[in-house]
Amino acid sequence: MGFMGDRATLLETGRFVQRHTKNAADDIIEAAVAADATVDTTAETETETEARHRRAAESGDAASMSVLGALLLRRGDLDGAEPYLRGATAEGDRAAANNLGVLLHQRGYADEAAGWWRVAAVAGSAPAAHALGRHHRERGDEPAAEYWLRQSAEQGHALGAYALADLLEHRSDVGAERWLRSAAERGHREAAYRLARTLERRAAEAAAGPATTGAATAPHGIGAATADDLSTGAGRSAGTSAGTGAGTGPGAAGQPGGDLAEAEQWFRQAAARGHRRAALHLGAILEKRGELKEAGRWYLSSAKEGEAKAACALGFLLRDAGDEESAAVWWLRAAQDGDGNAANALGALHAARGEQQTAERWYRAAMDAGDVNGAYNLGLLCAAQDRNQQAEQWYRRAAYAGHREAANALAVLLLQAGDAGGAEPWFSKAAEAGSVDAAFNLGILYAGRDDDRTALSWYERAAAAGHTEAALQVGIACLRDGDEQSAERHLRCAAGGGSAEAAFRLATVLDARRPEPGPPALGASREEKSECEEWYERAAQQGHRRAQVRVGMLAAGRGDVAEAAHWYREAAEAGSRNGAFNLGLLLAREGSEREAALWWARAARAGHGRAALRLALLAARRGELTEGRRWCAHAVELGPAEVAERAARLSEALHQELTA
Repeated sequence: MGFMGDRATLLETGRFVQRHTKNAADDIIEAAVAADATVDTTAETETETEARHRRAAESGDAASMSVLGALLLRRGDLDGAEPYLRGATAEGDRAAANNLGVLLHQRGYADEAAGWWRVAAVAGSAPAAHALGRHHRERGDEPAAEYWLRQSAEQGHALGAYALADLLEHRSDVGAERWLRSAAERGHREAAYRLARTLERRAAEAAAGPATTGAATAPHGIGAATADDLSTGAGRSAGTSAGTGAGTGPGAAGQPGGDLAEAEQWFRQAAARGHRRAALHLGAILEKRGELKEAGRWYLSSAKEGEAKAACALGFLLRDAGDEESAAVWWLRAAQDGDGNAANALGALHAARGEQQTAERWYRAAMDAGDVNGAYNLGLLCAAQDRNQQAEQWYRRAAYAGHREAANALAVLLLQAGDAGGAEPWFSKAAEAGSVDAAFNLGILYAGRDDDRTALSWYERAAAAGHTEAALQVGIACLRDGDEQSAERHLRCAAGGGSAEAAFRLATVLDARRPEPGPPALGASREEKSECEEWYERAAQQGHRRAQVRVGMLAAGRGDVAEAAHWYREAAEAGSRNGAFNLGLLLAREGSEREAALWWARAARAGHGRAALRLALLAARRGELTEGRRWCAHAVELGPAEVAERAARLSEALHQELTA
């Protein structure tokens, strides 16, 4: 029997429903009604349309029987739909055969349904071929499933293309991407999302390059570090887990940049069609690129559709923008939907407010949601309250679950309790898992055992990963070994990371290379500050006393008395005896001898021999011979040798004058 043409074929158009969701029947029926609306009037109501087709169907019109059967099927009136669909099928309407299969499938007659789908598919129905392919896949007959799904896909049917891609992807067949792309290009939002994920993964693999074994190493080190220097790694554990960020720079397809750019476009297309996970990924990409306003819009769109991760990510965006209250609202929504990251964020929020019990409740909720950060954060909370026994229990729980920073924190706790043997394996486990702090702490541990070689290897490993103090330690080790070039490189890394000690040591390296300044030429302009002076100043601004003294000396050498006095005073008030001595010299030259004596006295009491000698000379000029001899004795005791010798001669002279 013959089959009707395009008008009836419009009724077959369907939308594939992915695995583990509602079956394809409702989508096919829904599409049939929508198609019918395009066939005829624009002013008719649904009731009028149905009545018109009913009259035509009663007169024997096969096309109207097919449309009316689809309308009733969509409404759920299976008894009413069946006679019309069977009548149209008998007249050779392949759309009706397809929809009759849908009806029978809904009634539980899967084999009979497959028979009608086969009839329609053989006649060229792409939706029926798709339904038949899905039927065979559900029964485990993959060869038959692939055959019919391919028939559907090759006719341009989006649902068939997606189902075929899903089947091929399950078998790790490289042809899956072609059919995902085909479905995506025809507007299938899940296909667009999965295609984007495929492109994103490929770009990530290309960027990662071949797998490597072992750990990268780089320099590290400060002399004999102690347990007080241990890094606990107690940073924010609740972060955005909203998917993989990606740049979108230009690049040819198949290259990392091109794949990422194309992935973003497919995420955008799927998100625009209401795919909430695509919106989440798109938001993450935009956030990473710094386009926070648009990222927030996509997170909001996804969150409103019930995506907990998007609600959590939106909370972090709002928090970073200063709107903590709104952030808490979205975190609460996400946490109530089972997002452990959001529960951790709420815990951290309440902990920062001093609401320890509420914070603990949310950390426990995170842990119950399967987020191991919850146990780690509970450990941090207990440790902050000196509840070390409970902290150890929570750290252990997280560490056994593979949380590397919990393993590091546990090791720190054990080491501080005097259990170095128990700490070392946890440091090692955390370091091997990638904890930079643990690698640094292992360096400290071995340095404490005078195993400098092993300590340096761990410092280098931590430094290679960007650990500031580790880079400092490596720089110091290189200086000790005479490798000034490597030392400078690592000191620059550490100084750039904010280490005042590294900035000072880098400045001393650069300072040693400077030529001796000649006498200033008359009328010559003041020289600009050298790089070494800039590093000294950076360290000085961070409170480094030796750097403050050196900046003062350089300023004094330039004739800038005010700046020199400022830095000497900063150092002196922070306890630097050299700063106090130099400030005294500067004040004495400016005629403030009384104030100078106060600073020299402070320096002398801190063990500065030259300051004691200055006070002795000052006392001698004033005729305070006994006081002068007392300061001379102090200077002899403090040294150095030159000062001690001068102080001894002065003391003898004062003694002779006293006994004359």
